[in-house]
Amino acid sequence: MDSVQQGWRGAAEDLAGDREAFRVPWGKAMMWIFLLSDTFIFGTFLTGYMSVRMASTTQWPNPSEVFALTIGGVNLPLILIAIMTFVLISSSGTMAMAVNFGYRHARRQCAMLMFVTAAFGAMFVSMQAFEWSKLIAEGVRPWGNPMGSPQFGACFFMITGFHGLHVSAGVIYLCIIARGVLAGRYEKSGDYGIVEIAGLYWHFVDLVWVFIFALFYLW
Repeated sequence: MDSVQQGWRGAAEDLAGDREAFRVPWGKAMMWIFLLSDTFIFGTFLTGYMSVRMASTTQWPNPSEVFALTIGGVNLPLILIAIMTFVLISSSGTMAMAVNFGYRHARRQCAMLMFVTAAFGAMFVSMQAFEWSKLIAEGVRPWGNPMGSPQFGACFFMITGFHGLHVSAGVIYLCIIARGVLAGRYEKSGDYGIVEIAGLYWHFVDLVWVFIFALFYLW
């Protein structure tokens, strides 16, 4: 019995101490497991969307018309979506630089780049909220819309809303870690792996948006 208790105690200490499992730190391993489970969820959502769209008996709304903006009397299809995509992809670049500066113990540069990444994320969510408000004003609802197939609204709000929730959570997450970096919380231990773990989450969110962009706005 004592040996069993010691075994469980040792396992708990390994987890608490963020030691390595299979040559990978526990924190990074747990993030990979979380991202894998999230991949299944997004994959299910997008597969369901494709199935619904292909099985729809009514005309599916044309993305170039649904997501067009009129600026100065000129109709610009997908201009807002293009800007949103550029902002989110740019945020991956700043996050990668933040990880690089973190491992170089450049505390201030690392934190500032993480705040810039979070600002890009906040910009993305703000533009997505504007997009939602525009579609709602035009009559698009989860149960129907005046532009075509009634399933369009349900698929759009569910998938983009779920992704937007991930981006919003990521913005909060990055700001918390950035404050810790700026305060020197990880300086004594030299453990800037927490920045890389946050980067894994953010890159995943960006990658998922590429698939949403391709399937929702280009197909």
